[in-house]
Amino acid sequence: MTKISSRFLAVTLIAVGASVSAAERTGAIVYREMCASCHGPNGEGTPKAYPEPLLGDKSVKELAVVIAKTMPENQPTKCSPEDAQLVAEYIHEAFYSPLAQARIKPARVALSRLTVRQYRESIADLFAELRPSESPNGELGLRGNYSPNRRSRDRDRNRDATLDRLDSVVQFDFGEGKPIDDERLKADEFSIQWSGSVFIPETGNYEFVVKTANGMKLWVNDNNVPLIDGSVRSGNDVEHRESRFLLGGRYYPLRLEFFKSNKAKEKKAAIALHWTRPNHTTELIDTRYLSPHRSRETLVVQTPFPADDRSVGYERGTSVSKEWDQATTDGALEVAAMLLREVNPLAGTKPDAEDRKQKVQDFTLQLAARAFRRPLNEETQALFVKQFADNADVDTAFQRCVLFLLKSPRFLYREVEGTPTDPWNVASRIAFTLWDSLPDKPLRQAAANGQLANQDQIRSQVERMAADPRAQAKLNAFLRQWTRMDALIDIAKDSKLYPEFDPAAVSDLRTSLELALSDVATQPQATYRQLILDDQLYLNDRLARLYGGELPADALLPSSTTFRKWKLPGESRVGVVTHPFLMAGFAYTASSSPIHRGVYLSRTMLGRSLKPPPVAIAPEIADLHPDLTTRQRVELQTEPEFCQGCHVMINSLGFTLESFDALGRWRKEEKGKPIDDTGLYITRDGEERRIQGALEMGAYLVDSPESRQAFVQQMFHFLAKQPIRAYGADVPTALGRSFLQNDQQIRMLMIDIATTVAATGLN
Repeated sequence: MTKISSRFLAVTLIAVGASVSAAERTGAIVYREMCASCHGPNGEGTPKAYPEPLLGDKSVKELAVVIAKTMPENQPTKCSPEDAQLVAEYIHEAFYSPLAQARIKPARVALSRLTVRQYRESIADLFAELRPSESPNGELGLRGNYSPNRRSRDRDRNRDATLDRLDSVVQFDFGEGKPIDDERLKADEFSIQWSGSVFIPETGNYEFVVKTANGMKLWVNDNNVPLIDGSVRSGNDVEHRESRFLLGGRYYPLRLEFFKSNKAKEKKAAIALHWTRPNHTTELIDTRYLSPHRSRETLVVQTPFPADDRSVGYERGTSVSKEWDQATTDGALEVAAMLLREVNPLAGTKPDAEDRKQKVQDFTLQLAARAFRRPLNEETQALFVKQFADNADVDTAFQRCVLFLLKSPRFLYREVEGTPTDPWNVASRIAFTLWDSLPDKPLRQAAANGQLANQDQIRSQVERMAADPRAQAKLNAFLRQWTRMDALIDIAKDSKLYPEFDPAAVSDLRTSLELALSDVATQPQATYRQLILDDQLYLNDRLARLYGGELPADALLPSSTTFRKWKLPGESRVGVVTHPFLMAGFAYTASSSPIHRGVYLSRTMLGRSLKPPPVAIAPEIADLHPDLTTRQRVELQTEPEFCQGCHVMINSLGFTLESFDALGRWRKEEKGKPIDDTGLYITRDGEERRIQGALEMGAYLVDSPESRQAFVQQMFHFLAKQPIRAYGADVPTALGRSFLQNDQQIRMLMIDIATTVAATGLN
């Protein structure tokens, strides 16, 4: 006998108007009688009553409670608990749950263009491969070259006439004396050149600041044109500032020249090299960002691009606008002009060489093959060759070819040629999943040799590439997005209550979290458990004083710029869950905010979906209820039934972090009352879990399948920029199981995800 689904049965009953006894009532029948008129026959919504479709991730038990309390609208008593349970079971299976939605509308891998990050990273790596450089060897600081000459020396001059040493930072006040005790140097005239590289931790605009009353020049990512030229002092300026947009996770060449002249009016000598990172205050460039290794220049596209679509929770390149199309044109023009300046050395020729045209043409074909991520077919080669044949001017032909290849769908779109199992498409999926960039030479060689034909071969390449700094940079970017730290821009507190919490303290807090996430991104064995349960914080002197309370004087750190890990005494702190930057960010100016923290735990840590509140409600003003704790005020504010659908979960989760005040400092009482940090969470399986305090919350998150699965899916979406179920209905479960078996190692999860994405369609 053919099975008839409950959904089909419901439609049939509506059609024939069948009547049933109480014993025969099903969820489909109850839904038709009480819910369909407002929510639509299949939960799709109705224009006037409820235009939003019925979908979400509440458990059947949670749905039953909400339905019993609130439905039907204005007649909540009409639906008995028994009927509410039937309806909850029916809609959860028929159309409400993520599994039901995946069954109704199966996910698919969508054709996508390069995201803004992928575009910029691809251009940078296209250029970097043309001018490879060695990786830093672990040394920190800049190479200081001290010279008795007033003029800044040529960086290629014989170094025998100078003195060299490694300086950890550039922050010196020489007064009227010598920079170092050496008879070859005079106090009234000398020069210093610091050279090496600067590491850029995240993508964005960086303002470099040189503080000096003497002469100076600064080069950043351009060895020919200085970013700041302070060789001639104007007025009383002692601060020189210029900005440059740079890509995160890379080293850039840096050179700073400083000189004191015996003819200058200024008799003292001092210099300091600062910067203003994205969302930070101006600070000294710390030694952890400096390397004496000289890296090569990186081609960084400065053209502004419109933001990518993030309506599904992660960036994706599925929409094309006029603004984006114009940005790709402007970017292509910018890159063509920059490459033209370098074309002769890159092509291995000279301006007056007889074979220059042929060598530039050959170089252009090699460039196009790398940009298109596959060998060029005869038709494409002919298009490029024709440009050189039809143009007597080699430079014009070269620029036109660069414009053609950077505006081509073969560069701008993913996998527009071949099948999913095409080795060149497999190579592209590996590279973009791990690096957001082009395949490198070893990966291209593997594709050419047919060595990407099965999962073992793919995994071998993935493991190699996962150890690359570019993979670490992408993993770091994911962790920043996952913690929502980049969304916390303006963290301000009541200056009367917290006068010590100034912009510098906020900047230090952000650095503290950045260092913690960087540890996880760069350590091969770092685990999800470490991310959640680490009870130490990166602190400098300022933060130790702000958060340390009764720390002994000898425990404080040596300077305001030095960060080291420290466990604050007497606290129950758990990793990123209770990091003070996040606790301060998810709080009000004068009090904590269980609601903001509960939303953070719900969405980020547990992957729960939350709908916007039906109406905007301002928080209860503390002064109106001076005797109430924050918890009591929140309970009062969210008491109405239309709030309880979400706030039952949000509040209970947020209350577990009430031991942290508006600054994220540990506390035991509020308003003279002991902190109540107990909460109740109903899992997706309908299980009730009582949780008290941050320690129990951290332990629950580490052991919870929901939390692990949320982390897996969010990382998958960030890396692949495609829906996880598009790669198979069992992929989320399989990756979650592998994550647990691998001791929750985060880099191993990244490798599993990249292998899964790349092996699409392979047996």
